[in-house]
Amino acid sequence: MFGADLHGPGHIRRHFLARLRAASEVRQPFRHWLLQTALPLETAAAIVDLPLRPVEIGDTGGKRDNHNDSRVFFAGSLLGEHAVCREVAACFQHPETIAALQKTTGAALEGSSLRIEYCQDRGGFWLEPHTDIGAKCFTMLVYLSTAPGAAQWGTDIYDAARHHAGRAPAGFDQGLIFVPASDTWHGFEPRRIDGVRRSIIVNYVVPEWRARHELAVPDQPVMAA
Repeated sequence: MFGADLHGPGHIRRHFLARLRAASEVRQPFRHWLLQTALPLETAAAIVDLPLRPVEIGDTGGKRDNHNDSRVFFAGSLLGEHAVCREVAACFQHPETIAALQKTTGAALEGSSLRIEYCQDRGGFWLEPHTDIGAKCFTMLVYLSTAPGAAQWGTDIYDAARHHAGRAPAGFDQGLIFVPASDTWHGFEPRRIDGVRRSIIVNYVVPEWRARHELAVPDQPVMAA
């Protein structure tokens, strides 16, 4: 479906699975995992080098879906045009990856669909606290910014009372994983962004997901090995 990757079959997948095994599990204020070098560095760099200009949208109103018309997904024509998009999608569609994610996190992923968003956030971006509960079965963010101060652009984490409890490290190629539940409150506090806050968000979504154009493989639910 996706073809061979640039660095040999399964290169990104093998790297990611090794980093997943080495991930740090954090229990408070909700269960989540922190990854170092989540993707091969050359893969992360290739995503940053994609010829996709960030859109100036100003204030997001605290929600990404307030600007759906400007969002970018590893789907459709983008997969045909850019090898790195195909390769990353192939990694997270692969049955071995699904099995490993289920084993590590307990997420029920079989029968869901892969959705990968490429985010390029500018000044004015913020997200209100939310849980991702509902149509999303799994969430992973991989941070891809190198600008000064970018390590402080990680996802903000809140406790059940929505009190700020911490912030995910956001150095280049670091990652955050959680399984959406009623307590997985997270967001992005308003702060100064000098440059572009780049990241990918990997979700697995329920079969009823309506925006099929956002899915990497809309006609093929994921299966575990």
